[in-house]
Amino acid sequence: MSTTLAVRPVGQAPRFADLLAAEWIKLRSLRSTYWVLALASLVAIAVNLNAVHSDLTYIDHAPPPPPGLPAYRYDPLFHGLGNVAGDLMAIAAGSLGAITVFGEYTTGLIRTTFAAVPDRRGVIAAKVLLVAGITALAGAVVSAGSFFATNAMLASRHLGLSIADEGCLRAVLGYAAIVPVCALIGMALGALLRHATASIVSLVLLMFVLPLMFGGDRYRWLKEIGTHLPLSTVSRLTIRPDSSATMGKYAPTVTDAWITMGLWAVVAVTVTVVLVRRRDV
Repeated sequence: MSTTLAVRPVGQAPRFADLLAAEWIKLRSLRSTYWVLALASLVAIAVNLNAVHSDLTYIDHAPPPPPGLPAYRYDPLFHGLGNVAGDLMAIAAGSLGAITVFGEYTTGLIRTTFAAVPDRRGVIAAKVLLVAGITALAGAVVSAGSFFATNAMLASRHLGLSIADEGCLRAVLGYAAIVPVCALIGMALGALLRHATASIVSLVLLMFVLPLMFGGDRYRWLKEIGTHLPLSTVSRLTIRPDSSATMGKYAPTVTDAWITMGLWAVVAVTVTVVLVRRRDV
């Protein structure tokens, strides 16, 4: 980082581009970090492809529906943009976000960073922008890659969808957007806890364990809390209007899902900035 900022005149604050470059150098030096994200992206696409490929036999030999019930309509979005792959990207992106924050506190590099750049808001803004950008790119690759590849497989069964079909663009965007949101949540947890194990465990609890406590349709207030957790938003966005798949009673609207996802991102960034600015290093 000192090499990046050394060209600036003494007493002159570094440009935001300098801060971005410095954060990129830090992130690039952690090769295992972005290799894990890249590997997770490839595995996520493979999981979605395998899910749809496994469905082809069922599609070709679908049993007749029970008497009095309508025939099941296969939803390429629900199966091609699956929860398993989405969960994998959520934990990978969240872990990346957490590591970029608690890693500097653990090694003590944060002291050097703030000694070179006293403007903590600028440093954390650069970190947030970089992490969000990288994970957004990974999310877009997984989402678009999964959508086009799985629907190409389903084209021979006359079930493939076009990106212009109703609900498809929304689903692809939502499936991609949740990845940087999870990364930002990971950053907030890293800033709050400043510990590797605690940050990752808290991320898993928030993303995967907490939703189990707010399921079912018996109590509306419990269900509505559950539908406003991060991964529930993308589940709503990837369901087509005419799909047989539903989130049950008290499901959020599409607008609610987008707003909730945005609020999680805003709150996560706010928590990260406030904690890094106000707490001692």
